[in-house]
Amino acid sequence: MRKLLIVEGLPCSGKSTVSKHIAEVLGMEFTDEGSGDHPADYEFHAFLSESELAEFQSEERELISAAAEKRCGGYVVPIGGFSGALFDRLLAHKIYDFLPWETEKPIMLDKWRSFAESAASSAGHVFNCVFLQNPMCETMMRFGFDSSVSEEYIREIYDIIRPLEPFVVYLKTDSIAAEVKRAVPERGEEWLNGVIDYHCGGEYGKSLGLSGFEGYISALEERQHRELAILGHLGIDSIIIGNFKNDSQKAYDEILAAIFAK
Repeated sequence: MRKLLIVEGLPCSGKSTVSKHIAEVLGMEFTDEGSGDHPADYEFHAFLSESELAEFQSEERELISAAAEKRCGGYVVPIGGFSGALFDRLLAHKIYDFLPWETEKPIMLDKWRSFAESAASSAGHVFNCVFLQNPMCETMMRFGFDSSVSEEYIREIYDIIRPLEPFVVYLKTDSIAAEVKRAVPERGEEWLNGVIDYHCGGEYGKSLGLSGFEGYISALEERQHRELAILGHLGIDSIIIGNFKNDSQKAYDEILAAIFAK
């Protein structure tokens, strides 16, 4: 029995809408991107080694230890519960954004293992992304790694969740620029400026001299190309839906049929 369904695709492709609908139809637990307490991801957490924790003042260490979870030889700390100077110091150790890859990777794989163990006895989960998008944002956009490195990491995640019989719905976007422009009135210029800065300012964007809206779209086009290639190599059960928003009901019918057929 499938315990994990994951909806992937580029920004503005309809991932939230589709994943929520699938969860409602199948009676599974839905976890959206940015929910704050993701069972398989660290969205706003810091990681401190024992030596890094020792650099804080005694009172600060007590506060951090009380909020933290001991994992991977260190401490995973939810940053949102802190403020002021202590918040700023913890932010410098944020998972995603600041940790070196050799530190971050085992922490994330450990989180996936923890989720896989707990999900085995659950009614099932539906995730909005995290299987492809988050690893690609880190390995490709932030660090500028080759696609083979991204694929190796994603395959490690797949090996961990394989007992859950995962199924991936990939929402492929043909008109990427048009979909992003259509979303700006709702999401705002601040959102657009943020994603442009992220995609053009990371190692991938800098290596190609990407800038502005065109640079952002170029990065997304390459990311989608790589994600679809990796998805094909993995052998994971999946379906690719082209331009979901053109005929959402037809897409839903195809998705549900594919989930039960495989």
